[in-house]
Amino acid sequence: MSGFDDREKAAENKKAREEELKFKKVARRNKLLGLWAAELMGITGAAADAYAKEVIAADLESAGDDDLYRKVAGDLEKKGVAMSEHRIRRRMEELLVEAERQLAKG
Repeated sequence: MSGFDDREKAAENKKAREEELKFKKVARRNKLLGLWAAELMGITGAAADAYAKEVIAADLESAGDDDLYRKVAGDLEKKGVAMSEHRIRRRMEELLVEAERQLAKG
């Protein structure tokens, strides 16, 4: 293999690792968001874990975070938990940072 091929392969591998890390970070954020929302709704234990999985799955519906926001906001509203869009989206941002921190720790 030439030096160019080696560099190209290294760049591809780096890109793949970055994409995998991004996916893991977002999935972790979504789980944390689900657990946070579950707590606000009074859901605990195994039911909270199951709800967090629902939130993770909701994010796969379309690109971006709007599907995730709609899921959580709708569920909070159904349970009578008043929460502004700004607060939910802000929490999503905070939890993304927390997810990154958790993944960095290993």
